[in-house]
Amino acid sequence: QVQLEESGGGWVQAGGSLRLSCTTSRHTFGAYAVGWFRRAPGQEREIVSSISQSGRTTLYAGSVKGRLTISRDNAKNTVYLQMNSLKPEDTAVYYCAVRGGTFAGRKTDDYDYWGQGTQVTVST
Repeated sequence: QVQLEESGGGWVQAGGSLRLSCTTSRHTFGAYAVGWFRRAPGQEREIVSSISQSGRTTLYAGSVKGRLTISRDNAKNTVYLQMNSLKPEDTAVYYCAVRGGTFAGRKTDDYDYWGQGTQVTVST
Protein backbone atom coordinates (compact mmCIF):
# COMPACT_ATOMS: atom_id res chain seq x y z
CA GLN A 1 0.00 0.00 0.00
CA VAL A 2 1.26 3.44 -0.94
CA GLN A 3 -0.23 6.40 0.86
CA LEU A 4 -0.10 9.67 -1.04
CA GLU A 5 -0.76 13.16 0.21
CA GLU A 6 -1.42 16.17 -1.99
CA SER A 7 -0.92 19.74 -0.83
CA GLY A 8 -0.68 23.24 -2.25
CA GLY A 9 -4.21 23.71 -3.48
CA GLY A 10 -6.20 26.83 -2.76
CA TRP A 11 -7.89 29.84 -4.25
CA VAL A 12 -6.24 32.04 -6.85
CA GLN A 13 -7.31 34.67 -9.34
CA ALA A 14 -7.13 33.96 -13.05
CA GLY A 15 -3.57 34.39 -14.29
CA GLY A 16 -2.13 33.39 -10.96
CA SER A 17 0.03 30.44 -9.96
CA LEU A 18 0.00 27.53 -7.56
CA ARG A 19 2.38 24.68 -6.93
CA LEU A 20 0.93 21.34 -5.95
CA SER A 21 2.97 18.70 -4.17
CA CYS A 22 2.44 14.96 -3.88
CA THR A 23 4.39 13.22 -1.18
CA THR A 24 4.66 9.76 0.30
CA SER A 25 6.46 8.20 3.21
CA ARG A 26 7.55 5.33 1.02
CA HIS A 27 11.31 5.47 0.51
CA THR A 28 10.92 3.64 -2.81
CA PHE A 29 8.90 6.45 -4.35
CA GLY A 30 11.42 6.58 -7.16
CA ALA A 31 10.19 3.18 -8.33
CA TYR A 32 6.83 4.65 -9.30
CA ALA A 33 5.58 6.60 -12.26
CA VAL A 34 3.34 9.43 -11.08
CA GLY A 35 0.35 11.14 -12.59
CA TRP A 36 -1.72 14.19 -11.76
CA PHE A 37 -5.43 14.04 -12.53
CA ARG A 38 -8.29 16.42 -11.89
CA ARG A 39 -12.04 16.25 -11.57
CA ALA A 40 -14.16 19.32 -12.14
CA PRO A 41 -17.74 19.41 -10.81
CA GLY A 42 -19.99 17.22 -12.91
CA GLN A 43 -17.14 15.91 -15.04
CA GLU A 44 -15.06 12.78 -15.29
CA ARG A 45 -11.61 12.54 -13.80
CA GLU A 46 -9.05 13.45 -16.46
CA ILE A 47 -5.32 13.32 -16.87
CA VAL A 48 -3.39 16.52 -16.35
CA SER A 49 0.18 15.30 -16.49
CA SER A 50 2.39 12.32 -15.74
CA ILE A 51 6.07 11.71 -15.21
CA SER A 52 8.28 8.65 -15.48
CA GLN A 53 10.33 7.11 -12.70
CA SER A 54 13.44 8.97 -13.77
CA GLY A 55 11.67 12.23 -14.55
CA ARG A 56 13.00 12.25 -18.08
CA THR A 57 9.64 11.51 -19.74
CA THR A 58 6.56 13.63 -19.20
CA LEU A 59 3.08 13.85 -20.63
CA TYR A 60 0.59 16.74 -20.60
CA ALA A 61 -3.02 17.19 -21.49
CA GLY A 62 -3.44 19.57 -24.38
CA SER A 63 -5.44 22.00 -22.28
CA VAL A 64 -2.55 22.58 -19.86
CA LYS A 65 0.48 22.29 -22.10
CA GLY A 66 2.73 25.32 -21.77
CA ARG A 67 1.12 26.42 -18.49
CA LEU A 68 1.72 23.48 -16.15
CA THR A 69 5.01 21.74 -15.43
CA ILE A 70 5.47 18.42 -13.68
CA SER A 71 8.71 17.53 -11.93
CA ARG A 72 9.95 15.20 -9.25
CA ASP A 73 12.56 15.01 -6.53
CA ASN A 74 12.96 11.35 -5.66
CA ALA A 75 15.32 12.17 -2.80
CA LYS A 76 12.42 14.04 -1.17
CA ASN A 77 9.77 11.53 -2.27
CA THR A 78 7.88 14.38 -3.87
CA VAL A 79 6.33 15.18 -7.24
CA TYR A 80 5.38 18.75 -8.06
CA LEU A 81 2.89 20.34 -10.40
CA GLN A 82 3.73 23.96 -11.07
CA MET A 83 0.62 25.69 -12.39
CA ASN A 84 0.98 29.08 -14.06
CA SER A 85 -1.44 31.28 -15.98
CA LEU A 86 -4.34 29.57 -14.28
CA LYS A 87 -7.80 29.82 -15.80
CA PRO A 88 -11.26 29.41 -14.24
CA GLU A 89 -11.62 26.15 -16.19
CA ASP A 90 -8.69 24.74 -14.21
CA THR A 91 -10.93 24.72 -11.14
CA ALA A 92 -11.11 21.11 -9.91
CA VAL A 93 -9.98 18.68 -7.29
CA TYR A 94 -6.47 17.58 -8.21
CA TYR A 95 -5.28 14.06 -7.42
CA CYS A 96 -1.92 12.40 -7.65
CA ALA A 97 -1.62 8.73 -8.41
CA VAL A 98 1.20 6.24 -8.80
CA ARG A 99 1.95 3.11 -10.72
CA GLY A 100 4.83 0.74 -10.23
CA GLY A 101 6.94 0.78 -13.35
CA THR A 102 8.80 3.07 -15.67
CA PHE A 103 5.95 5.16 -17.02
CA ALA A 104 2.20 5.48 -16.83
CA GLY A 105 -0.18 7.05 -19.28
CA ARG A 106 -3.48 8.85 -19.46
CA LYS A 107 -5.90 6.29 -18.16
CA THR A 108 -7.05 6.16 -14.57
CA ASP A 109 -6.90 2.35 -14.79
CA ASP A 110 -3.16 2.60 -15.36
CA TYR A 111 -2.64 3.71 -11.75
CA ASP A 112 -2.59 1.65 -8.60
CA TYR A 113 -2.75 4.13 -5.70
CA TRP A 114 -4.42 7.50 -5.31
CA GLY A 115 -4.31 10.43 -2.95
CA GLN A 116 -7.36 12.13 -1.45
CA GLY A 117 -7.08 15.22 -3.63
CA THR A 118 -6.58 18.93 -3.13
CA GLN A 119 -9.01 21.61 -4.24
CA VAL A 120 -7.90 24.27 -6.73
CA THR A 121 -10.26 27.18 -7.33
CA VAL A 122 -9.53 29.83 -9.94
CA SER A 123 -11.73 32.90 -9.95
CA THR A 124 -12.28 35.45 -12.72
